[in-house]
Amino acid sequence: MLEIDGSFGEGGGQIIRTAIALAAITGKEVEIKNIRTNRPNPGLSAQHLHAVKAVERLSGGYTKGLELRSSHLTFSPAVLKGFEGEIDIGTAGSITLLLQSLIPVALFADRETKVRITGGTDVKWSPPMDFYTKVFLKALHKMGCVVHMDLRSRGYYPKGAGLVDVHVAPAHKIKGIVSAKHEREGIITGISHSRGLPAHVAERQAKAAKRILREAGYDTEIKTEITNGGKMTTGSGITLWSGYKSGSALGERGKRAEIVGEEAAETILKELESASTVDVHLADQLIPYIALAEGKSEIKVREITNHLETNMYVTKQFLDVEFQVEKEETEGEEEVFVIRKG
Repeated sequence: MLEIDGSFGEGGGQIIRTAIALAAITGKEVEIKNIRTNRPNPGLSAQHLHAVKAVERLSGGYTKGLELRSSHLTFSPAVLKGFEGEIDIGTAGSITLLLQSLIPVALFADRETKVRITGGTDVKWSPPMDFYTKVFLKALHKMGCVVHMDLRSRGYYPKGAGLVDVHVAPAHKIKGIVSAKHEREGIITGISHSRGLPAHVAERQAKAAKRILREAGYDTEIKTEITNGGKMTTGSGITLWSGYKSGSALGERGKRAEIVGEEAAETILKELESASTVDVHLADQLIPYIALAEGKSEIKVREITNHLETNMYVTKQFLDVEFQVEKEETEGEEEVFVIRKG
């Protein structure tokens, strides 16, 4: 049985999600200790429970210690089998964080997995849904994975109530991804969205983002998505993307819509002005897939984050893989880090 220190690196839920997924794929039992011990609310939260239960459902596995606030669990996988069904995370638990566990396991199942997930689509401390559908899935498709997501409705903190349909086909082979050349694209696409709020909120977010990006020399195509019916869930946000790079921000009570738009624009500009080929969030999301892929992979990132280091650490516990990380100096630009496998 493999032992994983849940307090390593960033010490958050990503360790659980990656470890459980790779345990199911490799058929290895895993024991995770010190789960989120340094966080304000240590141990497992509801969204971690649902991620593990989803993998249990796919793998026929069994977990000891799977309860709220538990700091220690053991997971024993069985045979991977795709399924059709529903998962309700409850309140605003992040759908995209659950997908970090569900998608890689479903790729190795015996048949297609079709699941409708209820929860938060655009919530703090997790990738927004538009990042997943427009940036992350673009990379997975390049690696030969057939994964589709249909955003039915958005869910914000604290009520959630977002709805996403996910379809994952078994992967006969995952191909390595080589994104070694920095390419500056001339247009930045985006979605500024709101639900249960005045229409001008999403419009002001988009206008502020366009102003910042235009001043930096970029053309934009930012759509506004305005939904009524905020009784179930109310909120706003904006996600911008270009190639494998993105920037996003969420609205919150007392935060001007212009600030939300400016934050998203400044985030993607930081990525686009770097010689990196993927943004910092996509880099750590891709690590397990790169490890599972056949052949060479190479990506460049502007920063080695704690999340990235943590995902490499956990992945290496399960798979016979080495990641080469080298600093690369670029003329007239900030340094970047090259991550290679194979």
